[in-house]
Amino acid sequence: MTTTRLPRKATVLLAGLVLAALAGCGSADKEPTEALGSAEPARQPVKAVPAVPPGLAGMPPLLDPNDVYAADRPNRLSPVVKDFPSRVYVPNTTSNTVSVIDPATYKVIDTIPVGIQPQHVVPSWDMKTLWVNNNRGHTLTPINPATGEAGQPVEVHDPYNLYFTPNGKYAVVMASMDRELVFRDAHTMNRVKTVPVSCFGVNHADFSADGRYFIVSCEFSGELLKVDTERMEVVAQQKLPFEGAMPQDVKVSPDGRTFYVADMMAHGMWVLSGDKFDVPKLLPTGKGTHGLYVSRDSREMYISNRGEGSISVFDFKQNKLTKKWELPDGGSPDMGGVSADGKVLWLSGRYNSEVYAIDTVTGRQLAKIPVGGGPHGLAVYPQPGRYSLGHTGIFR
Repeated sequence: MTTTRLPRKATVLLAGLVLAALAGCGSADKEPTEALGSAEPARQPVKAVPAVPPGLAGMPPLLDPNDVYAADRPNRLSPVVKDFPSRVYVPNTTSNTVSVIDPATYKVIDTIPVGIQPQHVVPSWDMKTLWVNNNRGHTLTPINPATGEAGQPVEVHDPYNLYFTPNGKYAVVMASMDRELVFRDAHTMNRVKTVPVSCFGVNHADFSADGRYFIVSCEFSGELLKVDTERMEVVAQQKLPFEGAMPQDVKVSPDGRTFYVADMMAHGMWVLSGDKFDVPKLLPTGKGTHGLYVSRDSREMYISNRGEGSISVFDFKQNKLTKKWELPDGGSPDMGGVSADGKVLWLSGRYNSEVYAIDTVTGRQLAKIPVGGGPHGLAVYPQPGRYSLGHTGIFR
């Protein structure tokens, strides 16, 4: 075998390189290299991948990704509201007052003068204030739920209804007659952006589970809008497939996949995918379907049928109506909310100047309470939850 010898200079140079490499392996100020035969491969630089936010920027994450109402369990009151007295605030549209009911006695204990044509009593996003929407008075009257006292009205044009973006940044005024969605600062109520709409009678809404969009009902033209929350723009619009449709309240399912829209002329609720914003299907419930309220265990939804004096009960898991409760003297059950313990459904009697308290287990009417004229969007307060999305109390 022939052996090839390296020149002396090359041998010296190679030895130097080997020594330098060995010295580098023990250097304290340099990244150690992987040894030959190591079980793990040499680490490669990791390219940073921007994280995709789980929801609307600044929105508190859901307690349970499979249940948007997980924070609304019985008596789970936030420290912000836990010391507020339990009351039912009833806006009387034709009396220009708010009746205050003590739910323990079923008695009206106070009557608060407010602006012209109050439509809804709306908890603020931070839950510290109740805003009375004086639709034709073009003001919001703040009520301190700790004391029950009204403050100085704030000028806001055409506030038929009021919502708050899930991150607490903006209030969204449903300016029904102005045909506008008006985004305002959630605290000062200063106007930030006005979004004109082509439909008539924007009135109710609810947000997707991630808060990135909300669906709005247009009562007088029978349409639905899909609105991008962050961009503050209408991104889709559709006409309901029913001649003379008058959509009212809107609620999202606990799993966030389905939206329900009450319709007082179609006598039922429309069911559709919010993400797809597809053609909705009608589920008949009763004459004059109006309000939608989720139970404290997220299993059922109470549906007020204003035109026939009844409440239908929808089971989310079974995806069907399971019960119907008839008010003993009829009436016009409209808007309201569920008590903090989940045991009582409170509804205004729009055309009967009364309020109904209904047992959520048996459907029995517990009380019928006389109030002012045209009682509408009453608020039960306080309620469980971490923050309010508006209306008469949509909590997350």
